Amino acid sequence: MQRQSRKKMREMGQGYFFMSPSLLVLALFIIGPILYVVFLSFHKVQLLGNGSLEFVGLDNFSRLADDSRAQIALWNTIKYVAIVVPAQTFLALVLAATLNAGLKGQQFFRIVYFLPTLTSSAVLTLIFMWMYNKNGLINSMLEGIGLQGYNFLGDPDIALNAIMIMNIWSTAPFFMVIYLAALQDIPESVYEAAEIDGANWFQKFWKITVPQLRPVTSFVAIMGLIGTFQLFDQSYIFSAGSGGPDNSTLTVVLLIYQYAFKTLGTMGYAAALAFILALVILIATLLQRKFSKEESLY
Repeated sequence: MQRQSRKKMREMGQGYFFMSPSLLVLALFIIGPILYVVFLSFHKVQLLGNGSLEFVGLDNFSRLADDSRAQIALWNTIKYVAIVVPAQTFLALVLAATLNAGLKGQQFFRIVYFLPTLTSSAVLTLIFMWMYNKNGLINSMLEGIGLQGYNFLGDPDIALNAIMIMNIWSTAPFFMVIYLAALQDIPESVYEAAEIDGANWFQKFWKITVPQLRPVTSFVAIMGLIGTFQLFDQSYIFSAGSGGPDNSTLTVVLLIYQYAFKTLGTMGYAAALAFILALVILIATLLQRKFSKEESLY
C-alpha cells in the first residue's frame, strides 16, 4: 500500500515537473498581473517620481458613479456587444451552411471568406478608414449612383456603426470555420430521413441543423462576448486614441488605456475600471451559459 502511494506521488511529482514551465508562464503573465491589477484598484498610483502608492479603499470604484465618460464608454460597449455578437454569429452560420451545401468551387470560397481573419486588425482598420473617408471608395460609389455620401468617421451617429460593420465582416469567417466543422459532423442519414418525410430545405435547417449546432452556438456566443467587450484597437485607430467624434467610439478598454497612460495619477482608477470590466464579462458569460439550452461541448 505504501509502495503504491509512493509510486503515485512520484508520478504526480513528475507530472508537475513537466508542467512547471507552463505553470510558471501562467503565473507570471496571467495570474500575477490579474492580482496586481486588483491590488492597484484600491490605491492611488503615482507612476512618476518615486512611484508611490496611497491606499484609498473603494474610492476608485465609487468614482465610477460620477464619471460621465465611463458611463458613455460602458453604454457604447454594451451597444456594440448587443449588435455585433448576434450579427456575426448569424452571418457565420449562414456562410457555413452555404459552403456545406456542396456548391461548386466551395474550396475557393472558403479561402476567400477566411482571408479577413488572416489579416492584421490594424491593417483592416486602416483599409476601412480609407473606404469610409469622405473621398473614399464607399462615398465614391454612392455619389456614382446619385446618392449623397456620408461622413462615416466624423459623424457621432455613424462612427460606432462603421466599426460594427467592419468587425462583423472580419470576425464572422473565424466562427464560420467552427460552424463548418460542426456541420460536417451531423450524420447525413438524418437529412435523408427528413427528405423521405417530405421536409423542405428550411425545415431541415430549422429543425435539424440549428438544434444540432446549439453547443457550437453557445461556444461562438461566449467567444464573441469576450472579444467584443474588449474592443480597443479599431476604436483607437479610428479616433486617433480620443474615442471621438464626441465620445461616440469610446469603449471601456480605450478609456482604461487613457486613464492608465494618458492621465497622471489615475492608474489606480484605470485598474478599478479593468476589474469592473472583467466582472461584467464574467457575469455576461455565466448568464449566457445559464440560458443556453445545452452546455457547450467544445
